Amino acid sequence: MGDVVVIGAGISGIQAALDLANLGVIVHLIEREPTIGGHMAQLDKTFPTNDCSMCILSPKMVDVQRHANIRVHTLSEVEKVEGEAGHFQVTIREHPRYIDMDTCTGCGDCIGICPVEVYNRFDAGVGVRKAIYKPYPQAVPDRVVKDKEHCIECGLCYDICGPQAILREDAEKEIEIEAASIVVTTGYEVFDARKKSPLGYLQFPDVVTSLELERMINASGPTGGKIRRLSDGTEPKSIVFIQCVGSRDMPLKRPYCSCVCCMQAMKNAMLIKEKHPEIDVTIFYMDVRAYGKGYEEYYERAKGVGVRFVRGLPSDVLADKNSSSLRFQVENTENGEIQVLHPGLVVLSVGIQPTDATAALAEKLGLPLEETGFIKSVHDAMDTVGTMKPGIFVAGTAIAPKDIPDSVASGESAAMRAFIETKKATATRARSR
Repeated sequence: MGDVVVIGAGISGIQAALDLANLGVIVHLIEREPTIGGHMAQLDKTFPTNDCSMCILSPKMVDVQRHANIRVHTLSEVEKVEGEAGHFQVTIREHPRYIDMDTCTGCGDCIGICPVEVYNRFDAGVGVRKAIYKPYPQAVPDRVVKDKEHCIECGLCYDICGPQAILREDAEKEIEIEAASIVVTTGYEVFDARKKSPLGYLQFPDVVTSLELERMINASGPTGGKIRRLSDGTEPKSIVFIQCVGSRDMPLKRPYCSCVCCMQAMKNAMLIKEKHPEIDVTIFYMDVRAYGKGYEEYYERAKGVGVRFVRGLPSDVLADKNSSSLRFQVENTENGEIQVLHPGLVVLSVGIQPTDATAALAEKLGLPLEETGFIKSVHDAMDTVGTMKPGIFVAGTAIAPKDIPDSVASGESAAMRAFIETKKATATRARSR
C-alpha cells in the first residue's frame, strides 16, 4: 500500500496520522517545529470540560512516536511536490538540529548550564528559553535542539554532555518521499494584536493576548500558574477580556469569526475566578458564540461563578494618569450606559489566521486559497476535506478556524479519504502488473 504524507503535526495532523497508521498505512508526519503537538500543547485546559490539555494530547504524541508505521520528520518543511494522485513525489528539507538524535537522551544537562536566554515563542514571549532547549517537558521527540542563531559557542554544553550528542556542525538534508496521497493540516497562528494599535498591545505591559494569558495560567508556564501584571509582578484586582480582536473586522479584511475566542475567554475567566475569587473579571463582547455541545451551559456556568458579560467593545485603551492601572471607556449597547473601567490587566482575545507559510505551501501543492488566506476546500455537504487537486486533502484550521473537537473530527475525515485514495492507487498498480 502507498505511503501518505501528513503536513503539520498539530492535533489534526496527529489524529490523521494515527488513524492512517492503524489501518496499516506508512505515514510521514512533517512538522516545521522541533516537536509535534502544535498550539494545543500551549493550553492549560480545554473547554467545555476543563480537562487538562496535555493529558489529552501527550498520550497521542507518544503513540505517534512509538507507532511502527509513522515516520516523524521535525524541523522539516515541504520543498517541492510533483506528480498526481497515487504517485506524488514529495521533497522535504530537514533543517539542522545540531544534535545527534541517536545519542541524545533528552536529559537537559546542557539546558541548565547554557548562559544564553532568548525570547521563548512557546511561552508567547512571557518567558525565556536557553540557546539550547527543549520546547516543553513532554516534547516529542524527547530531544533538545540548539539554536545556532543565538548560540555564543561558549562550549559549556559540549563539556557537560555525557553522550557527546551536541554537534558543532550540522547541515540541511533533502528527503524524497513517494506518496499516494497528501493530507494538509498546517494549523494556524494568532492575529498580531499590534495591528489594533488603539488597544495598546506592546505599548502597555499589562495589555496581553489570550495566548499569553494561557501561558500565565498554566502551572508549567513561566509564572507557575500565577496571574501577574507584567509591569510590576503584582496580582491584578480586576481583569477585562476584549473579544473579537482580529475577528469579524471588515476594515482589516477579516470578516470571519475565529470560533474559539468566546469559549476560550470564558474558560480562562472561570479558571481565574476558581483560583482567585476576589479578582473582578469582565468580558466585553460583540456577540457571544457558544455553538457547540455543552457550550451554552458553559456560558451559564461562567455567569454563575461571577464572570460579568458586557455587550460592547472599547475603541481604545489608555494609561490611567492617577494610578498604575489602565483606563478605557465603553458603551453597554444593551442599555446605552457608558462605563469607565480601570482594569489591572487587559486580555485581548486575538483571532485565528493561516500560518505565514500557508500561501507558499499551497502554491507548491497547486491549491487555491480563500480570500481570507485559508486553503480552499471543496466544502459541500458530501466533501468537507477534499481540495481542487485529486489526492490532496485538507483538515483542521488549515481550512478555517475550528475548535479542538472539530479539528480532530476533520483530521479523521481527511485520513479516511486519504486511505481510500491509497487503496485505489494500490489496486491500480496491481492491475498494471
